[in-house]
Amino acid sequence: MKWETVEIGQLGDVVTGNTPPRKNPELYGDFIPFIKPTDMELDRRYTPNPEECYSELGFEKYRKSLIPKGATCVVTIGSIGKKMTQAHTDCFINQAVNAVIPNDEFDPDFVFYLLKNNLHKVKGLDSGTSSGRENVSKSSFSSIEVKVIKHLPTQRKIASILSRYDDLIENNLRRVRLLEEKAFLRYRGIVQGEEMETFKLNEVTQVLKRGVSPKYVEDDGIVVLNQKCIRNHIVSFEDSRLTDSETKISADRMLQKFDTLVNSTGMGTLGRIAMNIQEDFPLTVDSHVSIVRANEKISPIFLFESLLAQEHVIASMGEGSTNQTELSARKFGEEIKIKVPSKSAMFDFEREAEPIFNLIRNLQKQNTKLREARDILLPRLMSGEVEV
Repeated sequence: MKWETVEIGQLGDVVTGNTPPRKNPELYGDFIPFIKPTDMELDRRYTPNPEECYSELGFEKYRKSLIPKGATCVVTIGSIGKKMTQAHTDCFINQAVNAVIPNDEFDPDFVFYLLKNNLHKVKGLDSGTSSGRENVSKSSFSSIEVKVIKHLPTQRKIASILSRYDDLIENNLRRVRLLEEKAFLRYRGIVQGEEMETFKLNEVTQVLKRGVSPKYVEDDGIVVLNQKCIRNHIVSFEDSRLTDSETKISADRMLQKFDTLVNSTGMGTLGRIAMNIQEDFPLTVDSHVSIVRANEKISPIFLFESLLAQEHVIASMGEGSTNQTELSARKFGEEIKIKVPSKSAMFDFEREAEPIFNLIRNLQKQNTKLREARDILLPRLMSGEVEV
């Protein structure tokens, strides 16, 4: 069957989002999701848990720009050429995102994979802004040329093949969330049922410090995690970079399995927490992330859960300007309190929790392989090289 060239604007309606004025908080609530680029995870099909939602009032005011379920949303300001998502339900998007709402000629899932395969073309149209941010206008985005096949049954077959990979990925991510909840509930059970001794954070850590200021390289280096790598309590390697392997990094700044990582600078990201469960290759963090490593008083996983329970408190401890806040190591170490149970309760918790997080790591590895397989197949299906 014939593949032909069309512009993105010919796939359907292209809609640019907007952000309701922050001076009108009544427009925000919990009625319908509001998706921003910061909510999107690299290489994930859906964005099920955005940080904000519109209220019913906001919905009524902006309903003309409602994005229907199945539409493909592509970031065109900021992280262009990297981030996109498919609306898992009706939602709204902000002004940094353009959504493609397919017409009757195109299957919505096919359009998602079509745009994913052509995402690199967005980067090539960057016109910049006065602030230096990457920017692609709606008209430029709409004019990007893509190759399509207009036979709907074939579109659906292609989308179905690729969707199987993403469905497995999403299923694994749901399993990860359930496993995390299981570990946290076990932690809560101990906290509520045990008499415990309270310590300052710096009394139960052997390491409590920021990471390195790396010299980045393209290859042959040590993986460096940054703020963007910490989201939803999981360490992602999508935004990681490499630093010179010849650079001497002190042992206490090289990550160990079950170290807790805390975002320590920034607006909106300060205080985000994750635990390192990777031990397959050397890792460190940059100076925007703090390493929290347990000493002999507490198990590493119990310490992580203790900090996770106080994430909102840590997020409020930032000092500095309204544009950039930082987490003071002294304040963090002195003011955050950790309750420590008996040795036997700690041992029992660790014995139950460690297999849970090892299973999470295995699921993450499975997802990496699924993404690799999908990405090998994607351009072949989208070029007609592989027939369906």
